[in-house]
Amino acid sequence: MEISNLPVNALSQPVRAALLAAVERLTSEPELRGGVILGAGRTFVAGADIKEFGKPSLAPLLPDIFAAIESCPKPVVAALHGAALGGGLELALACDARIALPSTVVGLPEVTLGIIPGAGGTQRLPRLTGLTTAIRLICSGEQLKAEAAHRLGMLDEVVVEDLQGAAIAWLNSAQAGKRPVSAMRVPEEAPEDIAKAEQAALRAGKSRPAVVAAITVVKEASSTPFAEALAHERAAFLTLRASPEAAALRHIFFAEREAARLPADLQQTPRPIRTVAVIGAGTMGSGIALSALEAGYTVILLDQNTELLAKSGDKLRTQLQERAQAGKISTAVAQEAQARLTLADGWAGIALADLVIEAVFEDLAVKHEVFRQLDTHAKPGAVLATNTSYLDIDAIAAATKRREDVLGLHFFSPAHVMKLLEVVRGAHSASDLAATGMAFGKSLKKLPVLCGNGFGFIGNRIYNAYRTQCEFMLEDGAWPEEIDAALEAFGFAMGPFSVADLSGLDIAWRMRQARASTRDPRTRYVPVLDELCERGRFGRKTCAGYYNYADGKRSAGSDDVVRAIISEASAKRGIARHVLTTEDIQRRALIAMVNEAAQILTEAIAQRASDIDVVLVHGYGFPRWVGGPVQWAREQERKYLERDLDIIAAATGFGFVRGDLDILLKKTNEDNAS
Repeated sequence: MEISNLPVNALSQPVRAALLAAVERLTSEPELRGGVILGAGRTFVAGADIKEFGKPSLAPLLPDIFAAIESCPKPVVAALHGAALGGGLELALACDARIALPSTVVGLPEVTLGIIPGAGGTQRLPRLTGLTTAIRLICSGEQLKAEAAHRLGMLDEVVVEDLQGAAIAWLNSAQAGKRPVSAMRVPEEAPEDIAKAEQAALRAGKSRPAVVAAITVVKEASSTPFAEALAHERAAFLTLRASPEAAALRHIFFAEREAARLPADLQQTPRPIRTVAVIGAGTMGSGIALSALEAGYTVILLDQNTELLAKSGDKLRTQLQERAQAGKISTAVAQEAQARLTLADGWAGIALADLVIEAVFEDLAVKHEVFRQLDTHAKPGAVLATNTSYLDIDAIAAATKRREDVLGLHFFSPAHVMKLLEVVRGAHSASDLAATGMAFGKSLKKLPVLCGNGFGFIGNRIYNAYRTQCEFMLEDGAWPEEIDAALEAFGFAMGPFSVADLSGLDIAWRMRQARASTRDPRTRYVPVLDELCERGRFGRKTCAGYYNYADGKRSAGSDDVVRAIISEASAKRGIARHVLTTEDIQRRALIAMVNEAAQILTEAIAQRASDIDVVLVHGYGFPRWVGGPVQWAREQERKYLERDLDIIAAATGFGFVRGDLDILLKKTNEDNAS
């Protein structure tokens, strides 16, 4: 029985119907002694058909097919290669044996979409692995290579070649016969171990509904008859599938895939890149270099500070060794990467680079000097990229005579960890640069998003509006810890003032100083951050910012110094401080994001609304299970969005620009897919 629904053999309705028909034929024809299920092309079954996500299921359903496989009197073997994920692994678990190639990846990632396995995965997996392992795997969505899955009992054999032959050989072996997993007993484990696994899963999964439901039904595998537990699993699956959280997670799932799609006029052949030069051996430059080394590029790290350069080179080699020891990369990859690293303290060292990425101080004059040097020393046709976070790409490009080769590649810190990459086109960027930047980002295993040129691009512009509104709320009556707590309760990884302390208040301070001459004096401006910096309170690195950090631990709240600065700012503006509720804080912060998102979309800084959600989720800690600020806005009643815009318009005063909600809330084809 070959499943052929390329490219990933998704279990669409026609596939399910054909599979059930094949099982029925195996059952009814006496001359057939057993069956093998395998996938055509490069994979077994990567899961459900994403086109059916969020829609009513059509018969036959997977549980019915799996029941037919188990009730068939003849053995069925699953022959796995490529990916066996979600429904694909559930299909394999319904078979009598599972044989795989070493490169096979298996897993049940349903919780990442706000649901749980709905076709027996929560009941069959524990019977093979035990409850503790099943809880860990299902609640995390972890994916395992074949050897690891074999050690856990999920697979019967791992073979290096002739997968189909090995599956047939199993059918002809002495051990062949019916071995339905549903008839097996769950291995005995200590109650305290199960409890530890449960608590660990709840912590890691932030006690989201899908994680809670998964734990409940997985534990039933050892205490409830299979058919009854299976019914409970299906009911939980259907309830979760209809939830707003699952809809938001489906939205971001599709948005991530859509973000990589370029408009037709930019779908060109990328420039070939083999050698990457990184200018600046600081934290960001070193992180970019590490990403490029692990992706297989030859890397030249350049810095004229020879002491910093040597330290960064040593650190990169150590990081590669540590990542090999942790199993994140192979020892061979680590050794090869070290051999591909060159340290250079002079501009001549970049002559062979196909791509040059500057990661120097966020100052236009400094970047101009770098690009003047690139004009002289980079080879013709090399891509000249800037890692700026806020500065104008075109203003940077003005320092070179080859503006058509200039591109923005905005990495997020730490660059070797964060997946997001903003690829920014300037007014003069050649038409093939977008495809080159996007392809380069994908080669680093990052999630690249194409942006237009404008202050802060997508992410920092929206975050700046969010942070500014939070500063207004400081003057209006809330304390830093109240704002942080409200937004963390909403789902942000950290509140804005905790984030500011962590990244360093002096960074934002310098940016504000650089823009001070362009700020209209009528614009509302909160001086609290400036006052903190003038007192040497730069955040964690000085053990004081919005909070104190004695012994490295954050104080529970802001101290008297911070409160006095905030109260004085309120008094100077003539504001009578008043209590802001958790909902007040959340809605003002979120509508500030939504309003800026609408403007970004109007100005074509973002290609599509869903790209904005991808950037905020992956770069700024916006809760994935809400789907991003655009998805959040689309779940609200229009009248409340308008009311919230009125509130922040009044709070902002002069210069407030009201975004066009219509352009933001209008769903397009890619949105409708989710």
